[in-house]
Amino acid sequence: MKTRALAIGFSTLALALVAGGCAKEDTSTTTESGVKLVEGGTLTICTHLPYEPFEFTEGGEVVGFDVDVLKIAADSQGWDTKVVDIGWETIVSGEALNTGQCDVAAGAMSITDERAAVMDFSDQYFEAKQALMMKKGAGYTTLDDLAGKTIAVQDATTGADYTRENAPDDAKIVSFEDSALMEQAVKTGKADAGVNDNGLLNYFASQNPDVEVGAEFETGDVYGFSVKKGDNDELLKIIDDAIASNDYDTAYQTWFGDAAGS
Repeated sequence: MKTRALAIGFSTLALALVAGGCAKEDTSTTTESGVKLVEGGTLTICTHLPYEPFEFTEGGEVVGFDVDVLKIAADSQGWDTKVVDIGWETIVSGEALNTGQCDVAAGAMSITDERAAVMDFSDQYFEAKQALMMKKGAGYTTLDDLAGKTIAVQDATTGADYTRENAPDDAKIVSFEDSALMEQAVKTGKADAGVNDNGLLNYFASQNPDVEVGAEFETGDVYGFSVKKGDNDELLKIIDDAIASNDYDTAYQTWFGDAAGS
């Protein structure tokens, strides 16, 4: 049975949409402990919505497992939190951090050599596999079963890379900007199957009984939070402490049940 939800609240959590081309006032600050923040007293988080159950909007607020873990880090320092919803490519390229749009990037983001070359990552906080989602009863058990079929993926994800490397040559791979569009393509029959992280797809299947996850693939994916390259080791330590805390375990159980985390 799940324990009570984390008593960390979201009253200070704001969703900020990036307005391209607008001048930005420099409100950056450095705390006494050496943490650099783009806005004093606030941990600003870049993500790309939605990606349930890691980050999504509910009741006008951004909630989810990633949000909870970063809220633990912010609370330990007495900071507020603010979420900025921007394009995934802007996040994984490191541009969002380099241009001061946020302090930390999140989004069930797999740690890869390519990403680690442009961002610094926290300790891993979640292990993932790639999963194959389909309409209930479709019966696909491997990517080979999808010869001549349409497979939905999400732009700039490790699932998209895995599918392109392993799908049959005659499979049609269709890429979508966000996970919700990818999932709906499978649900509505526009795609025969979809590939993405198992946490995401298993959660979607639990909420939509007309689809199911038929296979999971071991890929060694682990998630991390990222900060600007070579520029914020002090913030990484605070995030790592949150990942190692008992509050992390409570957050994990809230969103994923009793299965062992990370």
